[in-house]
Amino acid sequence: MTGDQAHGVPIGGPDYSPGFWLWHATLRWQREIAAVLAPLDLTHVQFVLLSCAWWINDHGQVPNQLALARQAGTDVKMTSEVVRKLEAKGLLVRETDPRDTRARRIRITPAGVTVALRAITEVERADQVFFRAAAGREGGLDAGQVATLLRHLAEGHPA
Repeated sequence: MTGDQAHGVPIGGPDYSPGFWLWHATLRWQREIAAVLAPLDLTHVQFVLLSCAWWINDHGQVPNQLALARQAGTDVKMTSEVVRKLEAKGLLVRETDPRDTRARRIRITPAGVTVALRAITEVERADQVFFRAAAGREGGLDAGQVATLLRHLAEGHPA
């Protein structure tokens, strides 16, 4: 490696690396989300799975753990472990699927609905503050543009 190149790829240092800044932005955002979820006794992944279960149930469906993991974008085995923790907290129940006795269907409890809705409200509020600060700068993106950019990045589409 010589100067500002590594194997023929220009290297401008961390200040010029979008991935470096995305990493730091993600860490900052995760700290802020963790802080708003702590009083509700939820981790970030518990929140994601609980809110996804609420959303799916609210739309008339009772997902199995695989469908919940797909909706949340989480690993199936980890989803199973987290769902068990949410069940122990009384926020979800797992029922045997009558069509496949190996599968567990997820239903949110009334207590789970209450916690999910409070958590969603708090996370949405924190997101507004976090992303408004980034989007509101002179010549910056508006919140809709930020959401579109992040969706494209997450889905692997060019922005």
